[in-house]
Amino acid sequence: MIGNLIQPEFEDMIGRQAWDELRGAIMALDPADAADLIIDLPTETEGIVFRVLSKEHAAAVFSYLPLDRQGQLIRSLSGEQVRGLLDQMTPDDRARLVEELPAAVTRQLLDSLSPDELKSTRDLLGYPPDTAGRYMTPEYVALPNDMTAREALDFVRLRGRGKETIATMYVVDGEGKLLEDVRLSALVLADPSTMVSGVEERPLVSIPVSATRDEVVAAFDRYDRVALPVVDGEGRMLGIITVDDVLDAAQRTATEDIHRIGGSEALEAPYLVTGFRSMLRTRGGWLSALFLGEMLTASAMGYFEKEIEQAVVLALFVPLIISSGGNSGSQAATIIIRSLALREMGLRDWWRVMRREILSGLTLGAWLGGIGFLRIAIWQQVGWADYTSHWMLVAFTVWVSLIGVVMFGTLAGSMLPFLLRRLGFDPASSSAPFVATLVDVTGLVIYFTVAMVILRGTLL
Repeated sequence: MIGNLIQPEFEDMIGRQAWDELRGAIMALDPADAADLIIDLPTETEGIVFRVLSKEHAAAVFSYLPLDRQGQLIRSLSGEQVRGLLDQMTPDDRARLVEELPAAVTRQLLDSLSPDELKSTRDLLGYPPDTAGRYMTPEYVALPNDMTAREALDFVRLRGRGKETIATMYVVDGEGKLLEDVRLSALVLADPSTMVSGVEERPLVSIPVSATRDEVVAAFDRYDRVALPVVDGEGRMLGIITVDDVLDAAQRTATEDIHRIGGSEALEAPYLVTGFRSMLRTRGGWLSALFLGEMLTASAMGYFEKEIEQAVVLALFVPLIISSGGNSGSQAATIIIRSLALREMGLRDWWRVMRREILSGLTLGAWLGGIGFLRIAIWQQVGWADYTSHWMLVAFTVWVSLIGVVMFGTLAGSMLPFLLRRLGFDPASSSAPFVATLVDVTGLVIYFTVAMVILRGTLL
């Protein structure tokens, strides 16, 4: 039966990448027969065939393999040929096969690799970018749950060298499921005859292998640990993430947010290392979008061309009006984006924020408008400028316009991050230049609308 499967049906299934069909054919075999099948396979295909098996079946088959073939299989899972086969799969097929890789095999695979190989193999294992699977390391101490504290300390002396940390160790059962974590200090102070599963008193905290980078950072911030275990969907331990890895992740997140707030795509490498074409690509897209947005400003100016011709003095204050609105919007957006990132507020707080920002916008607008009014009055009285005989109405127009524009800017800048978060986007995408561009257009509309009301019958 096995021979018939291998030739030619088996090779045909691999050639056609008929993974579901291949899975069914191999799953029909007894685990011992499937192990013999894998032993007879060429090196370049045994790894991919093993990954076709369900998690439980793969673990059973793996146990039937001789020790030397287990090592060979693990090495083949990280080989270039297997990587090539995986690269040819569709994302759905690759993700499904990765999910079926047994935790014990994953741990042995990661533990057998050099640091450089480990990085590439994380990609091979199919963990999505910026998830816990990409940050975890296999360098930890796992204690069998049937050990005493005395035996565990001897075990740590024997196995602890070269590990990422031994400050915290992890108690697992025979199937690799995580039961407890135990601090070295607690292990040293415990009664030597106490079982390791009964040493530690603090609640167990773990991270799913699919947790996002932000969720990983939030877990460390919430639980104040120096290391946290990473588990699969069945609670089997795969690795650990240490606080230095989290600091790198947090720094990367902050860098990306700062780049986006500044109106640019996040750089994938340090500035001096980023190529010229990559730099143009990351910055050019946003600049083009903002430029197109600013073209609406020219359209708005054209719409009020008649008013500008009748009262040229109004054009003098256009930069003052739109820059004040853009600055207030950028301020509000930056503050709210950071508060959302630090979880100081949630989506349910949008109404409280809106009320605060309306009041802030009105107050700041009145303050800036007052300064603008005084500036026009002083320049007119001293003779440094001539704002026509209706300069008082012009000054009042600037004052009222600034109140409206600054309030709209703060409101837009504060609400846009909430809207993006509600739609599932990164709030940092509501960059300061984007908010400023939005407020520029509306600011012109507000300014000239106020001018048409106040200056009607005089300059207009």
